[in-house]
Amino acid sequence: MADHAPGSGTAGEETAGEDLIFAPPAFSPSAFSPEALESGRRLFAGSCEFFYAAQQLETLPPPIGTEIAFAGRSNVGKSSLLNALTGRKALARVSNQPGRTRQLNFFQLGAAPIVLVDMPGYGYAEAPKSIKRDWQGLMLDYLRGRPNLRRVLLLLDARVELKNADQTVLELLDQSAVAYQLVLTKADSVRPSALTKKQAEIRALAAEHPAALNTIITTSSQTGLGIDALRANIASFAK
Repeated sequence: MADHAPGSGTAGEETAGEDLIFAPPAFSPSAFSPEALESGRRLFAGSCEFFYAAQQLETLPPPIGTEIAFAGRSNVGKSSLLNALTGRKALARVSNQPGRTRQLNFFQLGAAPIVLVDMPGYGYAEAPKSIKRDWQGLMLDYLRGRPNLRRVLLLLDARVELKNADQTVLELLDQSAVAYQLVLTKADSVRPSALTKKQAEIRALAAEHPAALNTIITTSSQTGLGIDALRANIASFAK
């Protein structure tokens, strides 16, 4: 199913991406101390290198360091967010073909023993059932069995309604032994009033799930919104 962004407004109406106002308690850079923001900046100013890819649980790398996993629908903007976080244009491959990533990709940060894990995208409508089954099986096995996985960041598109596949993944995450945090992406494409409503909806959603944290992070890979906050959030695991 295609994503639907809000249509263009006429003169005098709110325009997407302008004068964005975020209602608390959604994360913004002001939610973090200057020290926390600086820790996040330093962490991601260092090197970040791809070092491993796995298509099966048996071929995962040894569990070294702290892993932070990024999960989301196949067109949620996961690769773009990883590139924005690390300040690199092509760390994670951005594809015009949703569902291209079919493996767990591991990226090592050089400034701290933290590994970013790009999980296979889910919910791609045109993917064969066998591929969907393999992706979801790998994702669930990884979530349940990875001893050094400390946090999952579940990305949700701010422009679209929650999908059945998202609900399924939320339930899978609740069954896993790891806390997760909801992250809104593509906020620059949403009008302020619609974004405020979406944030309230996602906070309410988090309250319904026992393993979900009760705060959300709102981001845009295009404008940099929320990137500093997300960096600071990840940097907290380096302590």
